[in-house]
Amino acid sequence: MIRLGEVQNLIIVKEVDFGVYVAPEGAVHDAEALREDKVLLPAKYVPEGKKVGDTVEVFVYKDSKDRLIATTLQPKLTMGQVARLRVAQVSKFGAFLDWGLEKDLLLPFKQQKKHISEGEEVLVSLYIDKSERLCATMNVYHELRTDSPYQKDDRVSGSVYEISPNFGAFVAVDDRYSGLIAKKELYGDIQIGDTVSARVLRVKEDGKLDLSVRDKAYLQIATDAEEIMKLIERFGGALPFNDKASPEVIKRETGMSKNEFKRAVGNLLKNNRIKITEKGIMKISE
Repeated sequence: MIRLGEVQNLIIVKEVDFGVYVAPEGAVHDAEALREDKVLLPAKYVPEGKKVGDTVEVFVYKDSKDRLIATTLQPKLTMGQVARLRVAQVSKFGAFLDWGLEKDLLLPFKQQKKHISEGEEVLVSLYIDKSERLCATMNVYHELRTDSPYQKDDRVSGSVYEISPNFGAFVAVDDRYSGLIAKKELYGDIQIGDTVSARVLRVKEDGKLDLSVRDKAYLQIATDAEEIMKLIERFGGALPFNDKASPEVIKRETGMSKNEFKRAVGNLLKNNRIKITEKGIMKISE
């Protein structure tokens, strides 16, 4: 059976002026099956010297008239894969992506996770819509692999493809492997489409990666301390809250948990860079 959206080896069964027809091996000797299960490979894509009976590797998709068509061009994305594709055009139907074939790939508005613009790159996978056409989707979760080579404390990089208020930020590590930055590990303004650097907290039994954008506590303290000093500067030299503030206030203003904030404030106190008052934290002038 011919498989839409996949690279496959098909056999040339008929030559015509405008190309050749190719079919699966199982249909070659079955006249009834052959009538239904063959596809045109246009002449410009027929490898030189190929004739009836020869096998050719092709990718099958649909042309501008929604007819099955084969090509020997290599698409940048096939079924079951995830790839980063450039937006060639945005229209009233959605965005059209350059995937290396003559006909651009449609990314419908309903399959977009964020506003996208012409020229940017988006991480997508393939699916077959209700009209039996190939389309792109930014819902890549089910196509991400769980056999990464990474271990606990490895540094990785990946693309944020979804943000859940309940779970956190879902990340495609290396644009290939399944990862999650849990809500409690989120820090800073992370958005869908961002590329993040993270640390592997653990490799789960199912192979998915739990991630953090923060270092181990003893390494992170100095970084957090500098962030607090920058925040103090933005507030004119004095924060209007201290380490006794509620976790919600601290998270909102600094992006840190209360424990992370207290550790960083302790570092600044130890180094005589701040003083704590009943109402806030003040910078000590050098």
